[in-house]
Amino acid sequence: MNNTERSPLNQEGLFELQVSENNQRLDRCLSDHLADFSRSRLQQLIEEGHVSLNEQVCQVKKTKLKSGDRLSVTIPPNQSLSLEPESIPLDILYEDQHLIIINKPAGLVVHPAPGHQTGTLVHALLAHCQDLAGIGGVERPGIVHRLDKDTSGAIVVAKTDFAHQHLQGQIKAKTAKRQYLGVVFGCPRDDSGRVSLPMGRHPVERKKMAVVPLDKGGREAVTHWQIRERLGNYTLIQFNLETGRTHQIRVHCSALGFPLVGDPLYCSNRSIGVNLSGQVLHAEKLCLQHPISGEKIEAIAPLPPDFIKLLTVLRNRINN
Repeated sequence: MNNTERSPLNQEGLFELQVSENNQRLDRCLSDHLADFSRSRLQQLIEEGHVSLNEQVCQVKKTKLKSGDRLSVTIPPNQSLSLEPESIPLDILYEDQHLIIINKPAGLVVHPAPGHQTGTLVHALLAHCQDLAGIGGVERPGIVHRLDKDTSGAIVVAKTDFAHQHLQGQIKAKTAKRQYLGVVFGCPRDDSGRVSLPMGRHPVERKKMAVVPLDKGGREAVTHWQIRERLGNYTLIQFNLETGRTHQIRVHCSALGFPLVGDPLYCSNRSIGVNLSGQVLHAEKLCLQHPISGEKIEAIAPLPPDFIKLLTVLRNRINN
């Protein structure tokens, strides 16, 4: 397929290709030559009838092509997200035309949800990035992964469909590295460890996640941890995610008997004498490969004020 001829995208959003080799699947052929679109997006276009083979609509992604076949792909206009951009300050750790990495503050919700229809990171990105591409055919920022509302730190957002696919692939393949810092109640005996406890939705409290056996619908969840500092009856711990389940670190800490300080869901009724906005958990470092250049990007997010305040108080207690 290296010799396939491709016309540029015209003003009507039409690609035209001529096939020069035999026996390649339709979706793979399009993916090879329309690199700005993810495979899943191209498959969606095929299924929705936007791809023609020899002037006939073809909606079967596995169709095998022959030399001389003519393909045309119509890219429909992006669907509007119907969200108003909001001028919310962003702490930007890295940005270029393909992606942006933000140091998200605690209290900022990543995307709209019931109870949080405005004032989210998505609203802020819509105001900051005027040229966001349509991810999956919708005009919205390409959220690659999420952080809980009260978890601060580094989060990456894709600006193009290709970057979104590439970055999500790195998360899935575990080549993107996410490092967190948290303060927990208690003092683990060991200096490091690995937690492998499957997780799923809590069977009763639907806002919570829980350790759920695999045969009961749980999904694999693995967290690596290492003590950074022992602080009397508290411990500063570094966490590295092997998987990325919702509330993973919070649930694993609670299950081990060392819940995160300030966690309103998994550590209730424990006072520390410091006013905190939520769980003391911070996405300290994000390491990934640039989807275009291939270079390694390492973004380090400075600790937020609440986290620094807590560490100062705990260290003073030890020394006094």
